[in-house]
Amino acid sequence: MSRYLELTVRPEDPFHPHARRKRSLSAILFLVMALGLLGAAFFRTQIVRNDEFALRADDNRFDIVPIPAPRGAIYDRNGKLVAETVTGYSLSVEPGPADSIRARLAPVAQLLGLDSAAIAGVVAAGRTSRGRAVPVIPHLSFEQVSKLQERRGRLHGLRVDASPVRRYPAGAAVAHVVGYVLEINDRELQSKEWENYRQGQHIGKTGLERQYEKQLGGQMGAQYVEVDSRGRVLGRFAPQINDPPEAGQDVRLTLDLDLQRYIHQIWPTGMRGAAVAMVPSTGEILALYSAPTYDPNLFVGGVSGQDWSRLNSDPARPLLNRAIAGIYPPGSTWKLATAIVGLERGVITPEYVMPYPCVGGMAYAGRYSRCWKREGHGPQNLIQAIANSCNVYFYQLGIRLGLDDLTRAGTRLGFSRPTGVDMPGERVGTFPADRAWYVNRFGWRPPPSEVMNVSIGQGPNAQTPLRMAQFFSALAGNGSARAPHLLAGRPTDVETDLNVSRQTLTSVWRGMAAVIEAGGTAHAVELQNWKLYGKTGTSQNSADPKRPHAWFTGFAGPRGRDPEIVVAVLVEFGESGSGAAAPIASRMADFYLNRKHGRPTPPLVAESIAGPSSRDSARRTLPAAATAVVPTRPRAPEPD
Repeated sequence: MSRYLELTVRPEDPFHPHARRKRSLSAILFLVMALGLLGAAFFRTQIVRNDEFALRADDNRFDIVPIPAPRGAIYDRNGKLVAETVTGYSLSVEPGPADSIRARLAPVAQLLGLDSAAIAGVVAAGRTSRGRAVPVIPHLSFEQVSKLQERRGRLHGLRVDASPVRRYPAGAAVAHVVGYVLEINDRELQSKEWENYRQGQHIGKTGLERQYEKQLGGQMGAQYVEVDSRGRVLGRFAPQINDPPEAGQDVRLTLDLDLQRYIHQIWPTGMRGAAVAMVPSTGEILALYSAPTYDPNLFVGGVSGQDWSRLNSDPARPLLNRAIAGIYPPGSTWKLATAIVGLERGVITPEYVMPYPCVGGMAYAGRYSRCWKREGHGPQNLIQAIANSCNVYFYQLGIRLGLDDLTRAGTRLGFSRPTGVDMPGERVGTFPADRAWYVNRFGWRPPPSEVMNVSIGQGPNAQTPLRMAQFFSALAGNGSARAPHLLAGRPTDVETDLNVSRQTLTSVWRGMAAVIEAGGTAHAVELQNWKLYGKTGTSQNSADPKRPHAWFTGFAGPRGRDPEIVVAVLVEFGESGSGAAAPIASRMADFYLNRKHGRPTPPLVAESIAGPSSRDSARRTLPAAATAVVPTRPRAPEPD
């Protein structure tokens, strides 16, 4: 009995048929469950989510290569090309290991002038190309393309592609007007302003290229290609399957390209400054020039590190558009604002002679302020004071008006607001709104003698050349001026309204005419065929008090008729408005009016521009400089 009990409690034999059957059933159950799960996964993948996974497979198999859109052309008021899109050629190499890229470039290295550093840069770019062709030379000259075509049978892994390229025929003459284009960066791609743009697309960065990017840029196209798992292109689809690019719209400007080029041609070598020309009756900008300048063609396809460093490290700041972003004390050109306020308030008349004659300076409220003419001008009326730019006369006029009247009037006339020009980057001038402005800005209340500074365009008063041109447009245009603009046909409202009588304007015009006539501060620039009105100015320069800035602002037209052009010229460190700025302004007016009325004009020198065929030679002469044709300014003390 005990033996039987012992046999019944012994562990079951693993090889017993019952045990093996039990294990088999467990294995079968596990296999059935695994196959069921696998079958369910296959059903979910191939039936339920078939469309989704097929789309993913196609997404891995196909890639989109952007096709750049040709930018719209930019024309001047006479239909001459300011910017155009031409066909350019670029060289790229198929991706691969570093040794393969070097081997592909070796046969053309000497032919194209590729040194070891350039090849190393291509190899480095190939590591992050994600299977895409690696750019080697973004702009090939016609000669380089010809040489490559002659050897195309022996060149493997290299590709020459045609693409639209921006070109600026006038080069440095129009740089600050049109700006330049560059590839969109990551920060811009994340902005809502550029939400419909793609990586690799070129956009306007400055100037009119930026202002009218939406019209000029067009719409990029797409080319569909088949790629392998590493992103290498295996084939391309028929052209009809691709999305063709949409070219940008053409833009027509109010700019006079010949006048713009002429200013560039006559600007004194090495001098900094700006020039603006406008049509007083419409606000159309005829010329907008800043010196020193640069060749915008250098930026096409990407500016080199060397050029970018040179442009940004240059102490002359060639990238600064001084016409709209440079602010300077207006000096004696602002005396006309003081004059119209005095005439409108009835404080003076055109023939009124101030009680204190000019003896070279005057004292007021414990301060002695000088006139530019040390021996003085003697007794004068308003017309003579404008013609001679006498500080002492306007000191007395400012004292009679008072600081409150002058600051209110200057603010109303627009000297502390932007002009609203259709260009990015305009700076707002500085001008005190009232006495509290001094406290907020400097922490002190203005002394009584501060009115002497304000009355002659000094003190906390700094304006752009465009703002001064706008003010003189109002003087030339019956007391009001429309907003300055560069886009032809753009509707504009009145931006500046002097709100003065015709009698006041006539009196100011008399003074401006006397400036140009014998005995005036700018009598040397009187025009033979046209009537020129103007005002010279010399303004303080905080950087170098011994070398003040030079101004000339005015307008001109046929004798006995309304003015047809307003000119404003600022020459940094020019020292004398009559010697440095007035000759440039008078020649600008003379050139434009002669051209407009069919008279002969000086020939224009052809520009040497950077581009696919002359890029290297142009870089060696950066920044472009015009031949000096303006008379050397006198070193002796000069009138404003």
